[in-house]
Amino acid sequence: MALNLRKISRSAFQVQHVAKKHFSLSSRVSTKASELFSEEQNRQRDRVGRIEKIEVRYLGLPQDTTLVMNRELSTPYDCARHIGEKYCQQSALALLDNKTPWDMRRPLRDSCTLQLLNFTSPEPHIANKVFWRSCSFLLGAVLQSSFKPTAGLHLHSFPTPNIKSGSFVHDIVLAQEHWSPTVPELRALSIEMIKLSQKDLPIERLDVDSELAVEMFHDNPFKREQIPSVASKNNGQITVYRVGDHVDISKGPMMGSTGLLGRCTISAAHPIKEANEDGKYFYRMQGVALPSALRIHHFAYAILENRSRKLNSAKLPNEPFEDAVAEQVA
Repeated sequence: MALNLRKISRSAFQVQHVAKKHFSLSSRVSTKASELFSEEQNRQRDRVGRIEKIEVRYLGLPQDTTLVMNRELSTPYDCARHIGEKYCQQSALALLDNKTPWDMRRPLRDSCTLQLLNFTSPEPHIANKVFWRSCSFLLGAVLQSSFKPTAGLHLHSFPTPNIKSGSFVHDIVLAQEHWSPTVPELRALSIEMIKLSQKDLPIERLDVDSELAVEMFHDNPFKREQIPSVASKNNGQITVYRVGDHVDISKGPMMGSTGLLGRCTISAAHPIKEANEDGKYFYRMQGVALPSALRIHHFAYAILENRSRKLNSAKLPNEPFEDAVAEQVA
């Protein structure tokens, strides 16, 4: 019987290079959420009305400068384009008024000072947390497109990033018990992460009301359950992110594009037996990665890989939701 379960699990898993018809359901779900994202994004842009100007005081190399930008339309990425192309490519996120981390593609609301942060900054702790969170988000995108509908995959959540833990995390739910991915299957997921990086796709943020969020995640009962609690802590709003056609909930911020992801390994899948319920089986997917700007010796990276396989001790999805929601929806 165990052998049959194993065969079912293998048939439910497949990587993106296999013909699309084999996982068209996931594609339709992602496309619907993405279409709603685009419609709301366009609606919010149209709502801006008369364009007002703001002053953005850029602080950094090659020199401090003042930019005149459009309120609620211009983003830090737009500012970076005025400064130089390499700042668009290298900047992971922005820091406003020396205190507020801000997504590179999130419209600016008021006049402010602006710093562009990257992964080689002398104080990289903010950028590092953003990188870890972004890796969890991108892993969700890869998982969503790598399982056939028969697997019953639902993305649950990913905890607040903790660099010291040694791994980024995405908790998922499958319809099958005893799934244990082989080394080649984990390697295939790692390859899909690298492919996503090579596409250099923008990572976009949008704040939506809870009614639209429920529509976006109508197929995912776990996301629907999380939405009321998240909205109650965020003035009735849900922050969602999109990469390609994949949309997920996160408080952010995220890095500006997938091209900032460098070396990456999806290293482990741990069953979370205490969270299982009514034919739904929880797994904690884990990985380790480096920003594209950083290079280390393969021996040192192997140490990081081995460390990332240890079960991450972040809050589990079965822990009290009200207490854990701030961390679970990272």
